[in-house]
Amino acid sequence: MRPDALLYPAPEGLYCPEGGFYVDPVRPVEQALVTHGHSDHARPGHVNVLATRQTLDIMRLRYGDGFCASEQAAAFGEELLVNGVKVSFHPAGHVLGSAQIAIEKNGTRIVVSGDYKRRPDPTCEAYVPVPCDVFITEATFGLPVFHHPDPMDETGKLLASLRQFPERTHLVGAYALGKAQRVIRLLRDAGYAEPIYIHGAMEKLCDYYVGQGIDLGELLPATIESRDKSAFKGAVVVGPSSAFADRWARRFNEPLPAFASGWMMVRQRAKQLGVELPLVISDHCDWPELTETIRELHPAEVWVTHGREEALVRWCELQGIKAKPLHLVGYEDEGD
Repeated sequence: MRPDALLYPAPEGLYCPEGGFYVDPVRPVEQALVTHGHSDHARPGHVNVLATRQTLDIMRLRYGDGFCASEQAAAFGEELLVNGVKVSFHPAGHVLGSAQIAIEKNGTRIVVSGDYKRRPDPTCEAYVPVPCDVFITEATFGLPVFHHPDPMDETGKLLASLRQFPERTHLVGAYALGKAQRVIRLLRDAGYAEPIYIHGAMEKLCDYYVGQGIDLGELLPATIESRDKSAFKGAVVVGPSSAFADRWARRFNEPLPAFASGWMMVRQRAKQLGVELPLVISDHCDWPELTETIRELHPAEVWVTHGREEALVRWCELQGIKAKPLHLVGYEDEGD
């Protein structure tokens, strides 16, 4: 079966006409297969949603019980038939519950990566390579300039800053799903045993991670009204970056703004955000990991989406691999 007859871009997202479903649709549809819980991939309003149990739980936490009319949970590696098309979900290593989706019919298998990373991360299942004829890869950091450092080295920078500025409250901006929990766990793995304060917007998701067996240590609410301001001297406060731009952040003791993101490699971005301590911690593959993955899978074709598409397409062509950009719209870098 021709790959572009099995799956192709539509205004709603990647569409499988044989199965009558979309992957990570950006508009409400009858049948949605969802790779993970970030809001640019997992949107409310679909009739039926098929995803991993953890992704479904995360969607409910973020959108409420009515996020869809009906849901179906898929276990990793389980093969399901959707209107005669075989689908299966495989770990993507991006955030808790994140999956690649394999779609197969008449001897053709396409794997949609969703967002994925190859670095070790104890807060989610590790990426698993899935052999395929066509690999649809994200390319958020799909330029040769992007070589992400060891996340433990970046965590060391935060710990060094805490020692250097013991009076200052270190405000770490991190996306609420995935990045916040990873930063907290990195701190714990680096030996930081003090309580970590979290913004209220992160409490439900952190509680869910803990309920799934992810040890985050002692977490306390970052509320100032009921607590002496001096309690936050030398403390770590983790919250969404948007919260650090308002009056809430200025209440802390000599706040030192940090931000954990792969985009912190770009100095201009850090400067624009007013970040004093950029932490290059990414939940996506960098350039070497993208190319390593394609070499490892060695698919007949690579389709590139939501990111720096053209550079990776060109690299594939130079390796003798047929490739094309998909030019999908509506996918941002929420989980970077």
